[in-house]
Amino acid sequence: MLRSMLESLFVAAILITLTVIIHMVGLVTLMGFLRARSSRLRPFHSSFRQGAFIVLIVLGLVVIHFLEILVYAGAYRLIGLFEFMDAALYYSTSAFTTLGFGDVEINSHWRLLGAMEGLNGFLLIGWSTAFMISVIGRMRTMETDWLDQLRNSPD
Repeated sequence: MLRSMLESLFVAAILITLTVIIHMVGLVTLMGFLRARSSRLRPFHSSFRQGAFIVLIVLGLVVIHFLEILVYAGAYRLIGLFEFMDAALYYSTSAFTTLGFGDVEINSHWRLLGAMEGLNGFLLIGWSTAFMISVIGRMRTMETDWLDQLRNSPD
């Protein structure tokens, strides 16, 4: 019992470290992409552009989270918990998002690993939410600055 818990925690620590690195690199890459295109997109010039910019951000975050879920699903397959990748991916998505449907389960030896994935997913989704709020806040600041410049410019 203690050995299986330690084994689960060890694998979880590796996967958590890997997914945090993926998340950090993903957010830095997404921010670089947004910065490089923000001058051309000018999301603060119209509501449509703001919406398109936000959709790009959300899609980028979905890709990042999918990669993280894929890491867990791959680990489940390597451990031998699932015969097919689709079941591993389904379970991983359910655990990562903390939905926990319960229709697909892993054996009790690795149950703690699934719980740790839920904790990891909860934290990474929260990090993504904070990122979105920050980006939208910056967009609002840019929009306000742009409007101030328009109002103060000599006609």
